[in-house]
Amino acid sequence: LHMGKTMKEDLTVVAKYIKQLYPPEFNVFSVYAELYHNYFASQAKKNAESHLEDKDIHLLLLWVHNLYPKDMRKDHALATELDKVKLGSLLPSSLSKELEKKYLDSEEVTVKNSLSKCLDKEIQRWKEDKEPEKLNGHFQSELLGIFVIQSIYSSQKRAEDISTAVREELSRRVLKELPSFLRSYRDAFEDFKEKSKKHRNYKPILIANINTCWNFREYTEKYMAEKDDSKADILSTLGDIENSGFEVLLQQLFAQLKPMYKKFTENKWDSSSEIMDEIFKTTSKHISDFKTLKDPFYHAIIEKIHARLVKEYIVRLLKRKVSLKTPAQQQTVAQHISKNAADLEAFCTSNGSQATWLNSALPKLAEIIRLQDLGAIKIEVATLATTYPDIRKRHLEAFLHIKANLSRSELKSILGYLTDSTASTQPRALLFSNINVS
Repeated sequence: LHMGKTMKEDLTVVAKYIKQLYPPEFNVFSVYAELYHNYFASQAKKNAESHLEDKDIHLLLLWVHNLYPKDMRKDHALATELDKVKLGSLLPSSLSKELEKKYLDSEEVTVKNSLSKCLDKEIQRWKEDKEPEKLNGHFQSELLGIFVIQSIYSSQKRAEDISTAVREELSRRVLKELPSFLRSYRDAFEDFKEKSKKHRNYKPILIANINTCWNFREYTEKYMAEKDDSKADILSTLGDIENSGFEVLLQQLFAQLKPMYKKFTENKWDSSSEIMDEIFKTTSKHISDFKTLKDPFYHAIIEKIHARLVKEYIVRLLKRKVSLKTPAQQQTVAQHISKNAADLEAFCTSNGSQATWLNSALPKLAEIIRLQDLGAIKIEVATLATTYPDIRKRHLEAFLHIKANLSRSELKSILGYLTDSTASTQPRALLFSNINVS
């Protein structure tokens, strides 16, 4: 710093006052500039060849790549004169590259150790069963969600101070560490999930970990190129953590809902509104816990609930437990299903579900039950298959068991129509794929 300040101040005096005291052919400014530069460069080389601490390597590289060529040599009082002199770098290229490698190696290890320590501390927090902190009403892990990304960002910023090239190389290195770190995080999360179910703050900790994934998602999307192989790896691992957390959060709710859905077929859809009310009441209790999820994850878990409510309803329709022989009976059940479908859509929408693709499944199935004309039924089946192309012949056959007044030939005709209409269609939204037909 002293040499830099001295060189800058002295050369300014030479440029302003001394240069004009000599004949132009003496090139006085050039002589002074070269002498100062040579001395400065010799001292920089001497330092570079000695044993340096990491912070000293960073400071020396900062001078070589940034402060010396930009702050000093581009100074408005000196720039014009210095451009004529064509001074070289403070360090030979080979020595500069050697220092850069030392710096990058050291910084990479520092970031790696920092991430590892951070995860160890977070695991310890889980074991202590402390309720996570809240930010804007959402549970969060400050260590994982903020500190890890700050560690990476700070290392990139320090490298940026040296040069863009050094930053790019460091970014490539530390971002290669992120997939490995996240896999370790996922494994630790799975271990906690299995062994800590009796913890008082089990659910809040799960939610905090799901929320943490959003910070990593945002960072990855913002700073990693699409073609970067690590990006897909990172997003996949984050998806594993999120889905694993959702699965546990929803386990109890789905277990409680199953016996309620059985009542539909047991009562042949009598009192179906009361059954739906019971389902909504139970679901609402669980949804209140999910408000501490960040908005994208809250919407994701509500969509999973929405899909499950619709699927469980379809499962009951495919159980072959109800067989209705008269159009009047079919009309009554169709009305019940339509009413249930409308209530289910209203409930899920009011709780924030954006899964509008689910809303037409039950009304279309109700319409197939209601219709008696074979041609009209086929049209409705075709429409259903277009909207939900993963429906298969086995699903429709089990469902049509409800319409006991269909002859064998009519049934075969309808099923054949479905096969033709879905033969070359790839599923867009999966609804029926995970429904097994007994």
